[in-house]
Amino acid sequence: MIEFEHVVKRYSGRTVIPDLSLRLEQGRITVVIGASGSGKSTLLKMVNRLEERDGGEIRFQGRDIRSFGVEDLRRRMGYAIQSNGLFPHWTVARNIATVPRLLGWPPERIRARVDELLEMLDLPPAQYRSRHPHQLSGGQQQRVGVARAMAADPEILLMDEPFGALDPVTRASLQHEVRRLHQRLGKTILLITHDIDEALFLADHLILLDQGRILQQGSPQDILSQPASDAVRDFLGRDDLGLRHLALRPVSAVMRPVGDLPPDSVDIADSATLRQALSLLLASRCEWLRVCDAAGQAVGQLHALDVLGLRTDHAA
Repeated sequence: MIEFEHVVKRYSGRTVIPDLSLRLEQGRITVVIGASGSGKSTLLKMVNRLEERDGGEIRFQGRDIRSFGVEDLRRRMGYAIQSNGLFPHWTVARNIATVPRLLGWPPERIRARVDELLEMLDLPPAQYRSRHPHQLSGGQQQRVGVARAMAADPEILLMDEPFGALDPVTRASLQHEVRRLHQRLGKTILLITHDIDEALFLADHLILLDQGRILQQGSPQDILSQPASDAVRDFLGRDDLGLRHLALRPVSAVMRPVGDLPPDSVDIADSATLRQALSLLLASRCEWLRVCDAAGQAVGQLHALDVLGLRTDHAA
């Protein structure tokens, strides 16, 4: 869907991206991660021409992005940023409707799309469409920012550190929201972050960037299993590689059938990761977890040895 071929970017004579080639596949979440100054935000901004490249070629749907009008290109690409960029004196509904209004959609279609997105993002329209940004929490504002980016049903969603300013609980909630939306809609997403745990959780395809160069790219599982260099190991955190592996697997992948449990067992969601399960086991000082679905019904159970991959026939 998007291809970079030998792309170069300079600022005031300083080269920040020397020679970048990569391909972003349709229907996947591609996450670019790197330290400050690695060139990751510049990479994203070159896609919708907020920044212009100084060399090479960037193609969208097989065409050089410079063959599109800038406004047309940006309307085909939703853009969500860390600060959400909402207009403070506009209502939630009007903020979300920004691009559809520019495209001349009829009012009935705009209203239906706004309500559809609010419902999708767990913001009941009757309660939220007439509110202003200052009447929302940070997480709610960010959801509205995502809704606005998706309003005109763009072909790709660009997200630049979208959750960086949020508290950890709200951030985790919105990460799950992005995953849920992707599973439902199948949108192509390019997301920039400096948070390795966020990158590992969200990415179908992960790109590690350093000084404008790709250190390694691939699935999170492949990168964790086979770091290409000491620099990659250091970036991932040498001492945390085992825990990061646990973060990639849901408890549902290793849980046992429902059975009798000791009274000190505690509940965990079937969507939780094995890393979260290990944390809960340590915090509760128990050996068993009861695995529950979204309705709170038991669907399985988990022993500490299951989490650590040490289960034997004697452990059942």
